[in-house]
Amino acid sequence: MDWMNTYKVWENFSELQQELKQELRQMTEWQLKDAFYTQLAFGTGGMRGELGPGPNRMNIYTVRKVTKGLAKYIEKQGTDAKRKGVVIAYDSRHQSQKFALEAAKTLGMHNIQTYVFEEMRPTPELSFAVRYLYAYAGIMITASHNPAAYNGYKVYGQDGAQLPPAAADEIMSYMSDIENELHIQVQDEQVLLKENLLSYIGENLDHVYVDYVKSLQQQAKLPEKEELQVVYTPLHGTGSKIVPQALREFGFRDITMVTEQASPDPDPDFSTVASPNPEDSEAFQTAIQYGKRTGAELLLATDPDADRLGIAVKDHEREYVLLTGNQMGALLLDYLLTQKQKKGDLESNSVMLKTIVTSELGSAIAEEFGVKTVNTLTGFKYIAEKIEEYNKKETYTFQFGYEESYGYLIGDLVRDKDAVQAASMIAEAAAYYKSIGSSLYERLMILFERYGYYQEALSFITMKGQEGINEINNILIDLRTNLPLEFGGVSVTKVEDYQSRERIYVLEEKYETIHLPKSNVLKYYLKDGSWVAVRPSGTEPKIKFYFGVTSSSMEESKRRMKKLEQHVFDRVNTRTKLKNEPYRRVHFLTGEMYSFARAFLSFVLYRKNKNKAPPNESMNTSTIRPSRPMIKAW
Repeated sequence: MDWMNTYKVWENFSELQQELKQELRQMTEWQLKDAFYTQLAFGTGGMRGELGPGPNRMNIYTVRKVTKGLAKYIEKQGTDAKRKGVVIAYDSRHQSQKFALEAAKTLGMHNIQTYVFEEMRPTPELSFAVRYLYAYAGIMITASHNPAAYNGYKVYGQDGAQLPPAAADEIMSYMSDIENELHIQVQDEQVLLKENLLSYIGENLDHVYVDYVKSLQQQAKLPEKEELQVVYTPLHGTGSKIVPQALREFGFRDITMVTEQASPDPDPDFSTVASPNPEDSEAFQTAIQYGKRTGAELLLATDPDADRLGIAVKDHEREYVLLTGNQMGALLLDYLLTQKQKKGDLESNSVMLKTIVTSELGSAIAEEFGVKTVNTLTGFKYIAEKIEEYNKKETYTFQFGYEESYGYLIGDLVRDKDAVQAASMIAEAAAYYKSIGSSLYERLMILFERYGYYQEALSFITMKGQEGINEINNILIDLRTNLPLEFGGVSVTKVEDYQSRERIYVLEEKYETIHLPKSNVLKYYLKDGSWVAVRPSGTEPKIKFYFGVTSSSMEESKRRMKKLEQHVFDRVNTRTKLKNEPYRRVHFLTGEMYSFARAFLSFVLYRKNKNKAPPNESMNTSTIRPSRPMIKAW
């Protein structure tokens, strides 16, 4: 009952924020226990949680606590670090602006300089600003694409990337020395302004950042940019100002904003969507309606802090289909490498970075261009870490980085995924393919034909509370101690355990060391080229299952995917309590993606009846159209 003692301390605190007092009175016993039984976890990804009272919730007191830990960490680095200071940005969520100011006021008590954006700004701009202003650290108040009940707190180092494990551990150690977050003192805003310890920033940084994004364009003179019709939704988030500005700088003029989701005033309830996540097809529904009215060729959607980008394009039937993060990453990589090779800008020591759960289609594309692929752990901070390493040692030249969860990076002056860069570049790619009588969709079809029919899926199980955490741990323990030798009759040939940092070749009984940081991740490679990865979410009470397959046809890939998923979950269910409990699963290949597969088959049938041209970017694919009889036959 330790949680009850903590609860009583909060309940009896006379200066408790009034709205938190009211919430406490309305909470059930289960809610109180969940809010007080532990503290919000802080790590390399910062912290994220539901809003509300208690140490296991996001509120001004937990924000002060983590900020005081950061302040102690900066103090240890010396006077110069305090003078360089901290840049603070925030998104459109409940309490975001207040949390940003509380962070600045907490740092001010330690005489640490702060630069706070006067209005909401994207995460990638925060990363850029840390580097541009030579700040020592950055804070981003956001819960990314989580539902409206959440908020979060990310910490960035002076390289503009999220903190490495050693720095995060040190901050956590300072946080553990704080006995009661309710009694942390903060400085007055007006005092900080008067003493020049607090500065508000905004428009000037916007111009510099957008100019940098503009410098990444591959083709400045492309008339089709003005002709391309684009619909954009920021999903009630920070991209509403910056993304259209960047698109205009790239030369795009026909940009339609989804006004219901781009109002000047923040909508922290995300009232037009169930979840402000561009990975979800539901979040695109309003943009699709706009697209049908305007005839737009490209639909863009960014999450509330504008680090993730989702897109929808027209297929051969002129219907909108949503592309996955893996598919868009492949398109961006292919376009960038093709254009750089044309201009002679592709260095011989080029490298592409991706995470271990990202599709191997990108690796196949990179290999053809002579570009090395390096895999990192899940999380963009690991991609940023590699970029910093290569820049210091001058061993490789970074060309592109991405992860399956809709995160992409083109220019490395930003050290986190950047939807502003990605939106501008994918729009340029769309305009380019239009100029040669093709489209993004048709280019993706060519990539599949050339490299293989790659398909990926993600499923997850959500289990809240301490019991849920224990069950997630039990699943991973079972998968380690009772090593699966096959899934659905297909042999496991290799296992990578990133916690023990061991790579096991099952048939050869050979072991290798994995030269990556420890992480609670398992990855199984199957004899037919398929793979499965399992990991707990770092920000939510979930265990995630990633699947990847490839084959010589789309039909075979779909069959393998269905079989693989079924057998993995059969294995999990029969060995855990889950067989008696409902759980939620989400797949990439759902809804619109089935129309994508249908149109894809018609494309393949058409190509089988033609002499195949070399699948390169210069071919005119405007003639590749399925006939109506083919579509009906399908």
